[in-house]
Amino acid sequence: MTAPDESVVHGSKAKAVPKDLPALDRLLRDCAPLLAEHGHTLVAREARALLDGLRQRAIAGTLAQAELSALPQTLAARVQARLQPRLRAVLNLTGTVIHTNLGRALLADAALQQVMALMASPNNLEFDLDAGARGDRDELIEALLCELTGAEAATVVNNNAAAVLLGIAALAGGREAIVSRGELVEIGGHFRMPDVMSAAGATLVEVGTTNRTHPRDYEQAITPRTGLIVKVHTSNYQVQGFTAAVDEATLAPIAHAAGLPLMSDLGSGALVDLSRWGLPAEPLPQAMLAAGCDVVTFSGDKLLGGPQAGLIVGSKAAVGRIRKFPMKRALRLSKLPLAALEATLRLYLRPERLVQDLPTLCLLTRPQEQIAQLAQRLLPDVSAAVAPRFSVETVALQSQIGSGSLPVERLPSAGLAITAVDGRGRTLEALAAALRGLPRPVIGRIHEDRLLLDLRCLDEPALLSSQLPSLREALA
Repeated sequence: MTAPDESVVHGSKAKAVPKDLPALDRLLRDCAPLLAEHGHTLVAREARALLDGLRQRAIAGTLAQAELSALPQTLAARVQARLQPRLRAVLNLTGTVIHTNLGRALLADAALQQVMALMASPNNLEFDLDAGARGDRDELIEALLCELTGAEAATVVNNNAAAVLLGIAALAGGREAIVSRGELVEIGGHFRMPDVMSAAGATLVEVGTTNRTHPRDYEQAITPRTGLIVKVHTSNYQVQGFTAAVDEATLAPIAHAAGLPLMSDLGSGALVDLSRWGLPAEPLPQAMLAAGCDVVTFSGDKLLGGPQAGLIVGSKAAVGRIRKFPMKRALRLSKLPLAALEATLRLYLRPERLVQDLPTLCLLTRPQEQIAQLAQRLLPDVSAAVAPRFSVETVALQSQIGSGSLPVERLPSAGLAITAVDGRGRTLEALAAALRGLPRPVIGRIHEDRLLLDLRCLDEPALLSSQLPSLREALA
């Protein structure tokens, strides 16, 4: 009687045993084109790992003979997968425009072109073309930042957390720094203001209460040990109700009367009044400087719409101390984001064109009617791709500006709501996973037993519609 796994029976699937596997050298000989394209090191490493895995399956009796005939193709697929980048472009359909986990602001075309042009060639990162001698990379953007904000001086580091850390260390290291208790914020990644104070070598002095702080609280806290007063804009939460806070214009005379610098951390940071486009107003660096702040810090990759960076603007004396502090070199900005930042800042010289030139602002100001029309156009194709297990409908949605940038503000939006016909939450999770598994991963959000695809940030609909056949296959 023939064993059921023997290939002599028509239509049966024979099992492979370890001795059926080819030797490494033989497999590599069969993959000569792959070796020529990628070299011996990578291909041999992947071939060895492939054979090791197949050998374990053969020992367990789960390896089919038919799989051995496709080893060159399997190895080619492994090599290709190994070369795929972990950092990939995705479609952000979460409804959060400035999404911390999805890269925050999108760079403008001008910034991308500047980066490409400068990275492919030597450049004057730290070379003064006029003097023909060593230069300072801060000089590439300082004049521009001063023009846009009205500051006397400016410098830049790799993110706003670094800007705050450096500012406190340079101005209050070994001394006390006063902060309102209601402004002891925590941002993403468990980055807390008290911890920053400690890391910067300053002693935190809390004043006021969680909901109310008054000018006298600051005045009474100042001692000969005080080195700095810090004002923190609570950009990622709001305290409402019975509240009181001391603004920069009131705080500056208190600080300066005691011979102390005043530092304001704006966090998100906008360089123009967003209310002109119907968006919520955000404190501006230029307003904080005019109010008397000696140092203002803010992010480059949030409302400003540029690369990750921490921008520091202020008086010559305060910024000079920060620039000379030893920690500055460890936190400096590299040539890639510096090139992108300069190009982004130059866009602000033409504020009337910002909606056209700055992707972040373009997405934030996108009309709901336009987004709703896009949802209607995509509805039939998306419905066909996920049928019959899911139903799809167009819905009005509320987009979020950013998880750390005006998080409680909402923008009227629209999109698609996908519901599992069987009503099971796990089915929706499987669909979300299938969307993330597409060549251009699609990231939505599950809310109240629906998978929501907010289309505010979908500026190229073909990037989604062209992948729907692959989604249909994945769900089959």
